[in-house]
Amino acid sequence: MKHIIQLHVYKGEEYYVAEGVDLPVVTQAKTLDELAINIQEAVDVQLSGEDPADFGLAKHSALQVNLELVSPAYA
Repeated sequence: MKHIIQLHVYKGEEYYVAEGVDLPVVTQAKTLDELAINIQEAVDVQLSGEDPADFGLAKHSALQVNLELVSPAYA
């Protein structure tokens, strides 16, 4: 069982977007602070009433968020 739920975060045209690697979760927000709240809510909703083991997750898994930064030189 995995003890870490991974999410990938990147900056879209107007919003920061978080996509689940381990769960089918996608959310967005204008700021990273708002996105952190949205991520927690989205994961909570996805796992509400579900057995985490059905997703290969341990009961009390932590969130790991990877932020993709694009250098202006490579954009």
